[in-house]
Amino acid sequence: MQTPRFWRSQKQRYSLVGEVCENCGNKIFPPRDICPECEAPAKTPFAFSGRGEVYSHTTVYHPPEGFEEFAPYDVALIKLEEGPMLTAQLTDVNSDQVKIGMPVEMVTRRIRDDGQQGIIVYGYKFRPQLV
Repeated sequence: MQTPRFWRSQKQRYSLVGEVCENCGNKIFPPRDICPECEAPAKTPFAFSGRGEVYSHTTVYHPPEGFEEFAPYDVALIKLEEGPMLTAQLTDVNSDQVKIGMPVEMVTRRIRDDGQQGIIVYGYKFRPQLV
């Protein structure tokens, strides 16, 4: 990852900041500047709560380069309370405990190391929601 790109994407990775469409109210993540529903400009920042539920999930046994140390790990499609869905790694939970509909919350964790640039990349993962 190039250093400028790393700094530009921090809001999305650390606090789930997307956009909201001024025309139809659609909440968008990741930010796209154009609403996928009505094609109007969507440049107003929107901070998502970080809460949602597992919509679908799987376990990764053969990870891509850079993620070998985490294997096997669980990845889920998360439906956020505000509507959008995103894909994220699950943490703080065993594979056999993950269930569709399970409430989850966003946490910031180490994603990987970028050896070429020496950057430790942090980002969002999801864990079972604490009551």
